[in-house]
Amino acid sequence: MVTARTGRRPAPAPTAPEPTDVRRVPGFLLASLAALGGWVTNLGFPDTDVWWLAIVGVALLAVAFHATGTDGRIAWRSAGLGFVWGLAFFLPHLVWADVSVGALPWVALSIAQAGMVALAGAAFAWARRAPWLARREWLQPVVLAVVWTAVELLRSHYPFGGFPWGRIAFSQAGSPLGRLAWLGGAPLVSAATVLVAGLLAFGVVRLVQLRLTGPAGAVIVAAAVAASGMFVPVATRAEAGTLRVGAVQGNVAEPGSGSFGHQLEVTGNHVDGTRAVAERAGEGGLDLVVWPENASDVDPRVNAQGHALIEQAVGAAGVPLLFGTQEYVEGGRYNQAVLWTPDAGITHVYAKQVPAAFAEYIPWRGLFEKLSDKVALVQSDMLPGTEVGAVPVPVERLGRDVVVAPIICFEVAYDQIARGSVRAGAELLLVPTNNSNFGYTAESTQQLAMTRLRAIETGRAAVQISTVGVSAVVDPAGRVLERTGLFTAEQLLAELPLRTSSTPAVVLGGWIELAVALGASLLVGVGIVSGARSRSRRK
Repeated sequence: MVTARTGRRPAPAPTAPEPTDVRRVPGFLLASLAALGGWVTNLGFPDTDVWWLAIVGVALLAVAFHATGTDGRIAWRSAGLGFVWGLAFFLPHLVWADVSVGALPWVALSIAQAGMVALAGAAFAWARRAPWLARREWLQPVVLAVVWTAVELLRSHYPFGGFPWGRIAFSQAGSPLGRLAWLGGAPLVSAATVLVAGLLAFGVVRLVQLRLTGPAGAVIVAAAVAASGMFVPVATRAEAGTLRVGAVQGNVAEPGSGSFGHQLEVTGNHVDGTRAVAERAGEGGLDLVVWPENASDVDPRVNAQGHALIEQAVGAAGVPLLFGTQEYVEGGRYNQAVLWTPDAGITHVYAKQVPAAFAEYIPWRGLFEKLSDKVALVQSDMLPGTEVGAVPVPVERLGRDVVVAPIICFEVAYDQIARGSVRAGAELLLVPTNNSNFGYTAESTQQLAMTRLRAIETGRAAVQISTVGVSAVVDPAGRVLERTGLFTAEQLLAELPLRTSSTPAVVLGGWIELAVALGASLLVGVGIVSGARSRSRRK
């Protein structure tokens, strides 16, 4: 067609620029870049704990995503790169599962989680197919952040109750980005971290393409986002007095023996530790003593020796004792935190709400028994508790009950657990855990990073107390005030601020998750429809 006046053909409609010609980037190089990114990301988590390396690792994956092009096979290539990144990250990150339950479950879990990263890669690729986004490359880091965070939320709930371990947010407890948890919890921290990584990747790709518009601005925006947490008004002062807490890490006979290898020995260790921490408290005394998950390896409600040991500990401390034990009932068992007071005995029991699939219970037991003999190790399935963790502790010194939140072991990884406890009135977070089966791995310090983030998110001080370590005292700003070693018998003594105000993350947490999920669904849906229309026009 020509125009009537000039006879010239009209200029062709603008098309989205191709960031990098994928034919010039061999697939093995992209896969190597993704694998390097996953390995580097893990270095941003404990025990290495160099938080900015997590940003670098995700940025390397984002660069690989950009180099996959925009043709019809982009989703498959991006999914493959995400899977490679996921394996390189989760295999070393979850090596404690190998120590605890063996190589097969460790590898299977890592593959399953890598599959979720593959889903994030495919979802980002689908979203990039939308013409408006293809023409605005500077917006793609935002889309990557939204999609990545949405997939993290998905794997935090599904399947079998979810597995939130390894969320990018948990690498940032000690960084300025970690303070954003006060505003929007772990989802906001993950999104901001991935946004910074995506902006850096965008700048790198522009430089490689010798396109000088963009790199400087991307770096400036990335730095601004990374530093934004420094302006979040995280408060640490007491609002309702203080609580004097003694936390006892009793230790076990030897690494790998678990809490049940020597019946009542672990409980005896914690009785001895209670006497020691009571002596350390001196004239100031204590308000509460906290023991870890499974510290009472028999149920003192039905075992006379266990009952006597608990009475000894409470008598030595002279204050309420919150300890971990299990209750066996018809059809399974409950993992509980029990409050035992000097005057009334048991006054409150909290049961873990989210048992760990394949570790504390076996879903679809009939099927998985045929696939692995390891299923037999879990002889009695753990049942989920139904009540929110908000335990009222009578404190004579304050003349009132202080509500504490027992968050048992892996529950600290789940957003809704801590938020629900604080909404129910919790003034202090307690994280009783049993790390005795994980050897000298980073499992307990990874858990401590989660505890630190929960402290910031809820505006509450926290105590993580383990049978074997690492245990720690954390202030409401996520700073570690005191910590123990691993496989040692130690005690923590702290006077912690009690806080009653709610953070934005506690108030808005559920709405933030809903917004992320809807935003990601909309972005991916528009991209898929746009891609289908484009293919239809070409045909």
